[in-house]
Amino acid sequence: MSVLFLIVFVDLIGFGVVIPLLPYYALHFHASPLEVTSLMACYSFAQFFSSPILGRLSDKLGRKPVLVASLVCSVCSYIWLGLADALWMIYAARLLAGAGAGNIAAAQAYITDITTEDKRAKGMGMIGAAFGLGFTLGPAFGGMLAGDDPTNAALARPALAAAFLSGVALILTLLLLKESLPAALRGGTRRASRFALAREAFSRTNLRHVILLFFWTSIAFAGVETTFALWATDVFGWGPKQVGWVFFFVGLVLAAIQGGLIGRLTKRFGERQVAIGGTILLTIGLAALPFSFNLPTVLAVMALLAAGMGLLNPTITSLVSKEAGSTDRGGILGVNQSAQSLSRILGPLFAGLVYSAVGRDAPYYGGAIIMVAVVVMAMKLPRGEKTV
Repeated sequence: MSVLFLIVFVDLIGFGVVIPLLPYYALHFHASPLEVTSLMACYSFAQFFSSPILGRLSDKLGRKPVLVASLVCSVCSYIWLGLADALWMIYAARLLAGAGAGNIAAAQAYITDITTEDKRAKGMGMIGAAFGLGFTLGPAFGGMLAGDDPTNAALARPALAAAFLSGVALILTLLLLKESLPAALRGGTRRASRFALAREAFSRTNLRHVILLFFWTSIAFAGVETTFALWATDVFGWGPKQVGWVFFFVGLVLAAIQGGLIGRLTKRFGERQVAIGGTILLTIGLAALPFSFNLPTVLAVMALLAAGMGLLNPTITSLVSKEAGSTDRGGILGVNQSAQSLSRILGPLFAGLVYSAVGRDAPYYGGAIIMVAVVVMAMKLPRGEKTV
């Protein structure tokens, strides 16, 4: 598990270098708020289609080949982003990156291969901790490379730095990562199509409920992910450097929750209660963000949002994995990832539209309203038993 953690961590530093700065790549070509959020949505559009495919391929071929291929996509996409001289090239680079990002299903399946059910949330939390740590170091690094001028940032440097880091992760995967799926379990039975897997997943009461809960959460949270840089520029005049440091702080909170607390919290309170707590924190954070008028209040609200996602993400993934069978777990996790990707297509589009049409605070108020309903859904989560 430690080798996978290192690989995901290094790759996600590169991810963190670029993601908070993406609005500035679009704004460099005078994009509108909707075009900025559409840039974020196109990544998820590609991930939506690639996740179940890569998940099923990892069930058939093994986890390592899928991880290698996806990292090659990441390296190429970051190079393309760094060399882009037109808005369409930025969109194309993000589509390629999204196609490779379907590998999260393979990484999650790798964890399920090597952990028992009682330790699965902790294992998923380690992946989340890698995300948190990568998102701690990456945004600060990217912001320093790009500078603090929102209109004239040095955007090629963060993208090429991300390409280098994904290249390091690729080399580590090739040299150090051992395959986790035994040959006897690879391709030994006829695999259902991804549409059949989706139908099967949504035919199971518990599984459908868990996937839909995180689907709506991701739509609500997309307002923060995709418009915060625009909002911070409008409210405070911040550039990439300042936004990068805020996301550095977010990463610290994610790392603390997912790397140190999630295992103990789920053991003491159970996954259902932890998930409920996560949805409540997200609701409060979204409602409070429009009232953040200085750096301390912004950091306090972002801590609530990071803690909510830090509690919810690994817990939901663990619940999904427990509902899946051992021979189709990669595919089912891919279906879950596709549902999240679909939400990250719709969420940014919604956020961009209301930001332009209603006002800069509208995505957060809308997200808070959605999260009120999600809290109710969380209270109806299964208590541990499987339902066919």
